[in-house]
Amino acid sequence: MTTLERLTIYIDESDRWHGKPVYAALVEEARKMGIAKATVIRGVEGFGMRQNRQIHTANILELASELPMVVTVIDNAEVVATFLPLVKEIVTTGLVIQETVNAVHQPPSQDRYQTR
Repeated sequence: MTTLERLTIYIDESDRWHGKPVYAALVEEARKMGIAKATVIRGVEGFGMRQNRQIHTANILELASELPMVVTVIDNAEVVATFLPLVKEIVTTGLVIQETVNAVHQPPSQDRYQTR
């Protein structure tokens, strides 16, 4: 088992950083820094602290441009600690959670966490 750090970042689809979507900026910057894994998931429904906690939905009857987005970044503790200040700069609204997790399975060819 390998111990890793996971950042889970909750933002809105319309959030921007330097003219690009925050979710895209996070993935791009994570890639530049050599982060092991990054994934973006678009929510079908949700609400946050902004806009009177209105529910945003992907319901076909209403086209929402403020759908929730979840960005997950995973790597070893040192790499995530290096990335976190940039995350705090990029994410000006939303929520960032950091958790220690255990990788219970990964193919041997992808065991690059041990080498960093």
